[in-house]
Amino acid sequence: MEFSFRSSSSKSARMVPRFFFCILPFFSLGFYLNVPTVQTFTGTYGINYGRIADNIPPPESVVTLLKAIKIKNVRIYDVNHSVLNAFRGSGLELVVGLPNEYLKDMSSNATHAMEWVKENVQAFLPGICGIAVGNEVLGGSDQELWQALLGAVKNVYNAVNTLHLAELIQISTAHSEAVFANSYPPSSCIFNDNAIQYMKPLLEFFSQIGSPFFLNAYPFLTYMSDPKDIDLNYALFQPNSGIYDPKTKLHYDNLLDAQIDAAYAALEAAGFGKMEIIISETGWASRGDTDEAVATDSNARTYNYNLRKRLAKKKGTPLRPKMVLKVYVFALFNEDLKPGATSERNFGLFKPDGSIAYDIGFRGLISSSASSSIISLKAVDHM
Repeated sequence: MEFSFRSSSSKSARMVPRFFFCILPFFSLGFYLNVPTVQTFTGTYGINYGRIADNIPPPESVVTLLKAIKIKNVRIYDVNHSVLNAFRGSGLELVVGLPNEYLKDMSSNATHAMEWVKENVQAFLPGICGIAVGNEVLGGSDQELWQALLGAVKNVYNAVNTLHLAELIQISTAHSEAVFANSYPPSSCIFNDNAIQYMKPLLEFFSQIGSPFFLNAYPFLTYMSDPKDIDLNYALFQPNSGIYDPKTKLHYDNLLDAQIDAAYAALEAAGFGKMEIIISETGWASRGDTDEAVATDSNARTYNYNLRKRLAKKKGTPLRPKMVLKVYVFALFNEDLKPGATSERNFGLFKPDGSIAYDIGFRGLISSSASSSIISLKAVDHM
């Protein structure tokens, strides 16, 4: 049974807290206490390969592009077999997605979870290193999905473990900032009252199987939610006065670091202060509607260029300086079929023909003429 629904998250519809960001039946976890942590991320830079489009390059060309620009860490939102075939044995590290609409079935039917893992993960090894079970479920509007998430995660993990793949495949789920209470400064952030009853058992399970906390963090959205109180330069990693957290006595010179440390504060308050945070999505739109004035080529280039420089330093955040930050940028391509605001269709680093959307040091698929197929590929020196 192939599940090939293509699903990227909708950013414009998310609830973005002001300023910076901001239970299921008992299950014994003792069986998982000795499970080793799975390493699924090489270096610091990764990318999301969304495909809600009818004009992007075929998967084989995408693999060629990613190898040329030396991006090894890739996330997709489904298990389309044409993509999985292209990535199998490529040396790239692919995290596949189990879309939200399958969570209820996977939660209630362990057999279906096993079939899904066999047919969409095991059959395409090597190349898959992780499974993202759902996307931005907690904090969303479907309470039934909230209740199904942990059960789906457990059944998918049990299938992976039964197939002796637990040391190769990491299980995760990505959260939006809507799971946090509105809070400032970063040190005061906690999970909101609606999410915490579902979040704590999920975090307990992930802590036992060695999974990190995946966070979708968008300074672009946070700035648009409160442009009067947030300095645009602070959101874009540009020189600015920053903010000071009086509790931790830490200074922040960019919004993304503040968002991440707010999430670390929430994890610590919930009893999971040692859990690593990986940014599963972040980016900046290059075009937008009239009410999205900061969605420009210039701002998108500035954000993504400065983010790339920041990641090249291989450092952590002010609160976790030794925890080297790892980020999946959103996204590889503009996606012309995505619904919603214009910005939703313009987060790509590359245009549909494979050429760069703007210059941050990458070069892409180059066409010899407007009518010809993609025929060549070049790469620039990696930062």
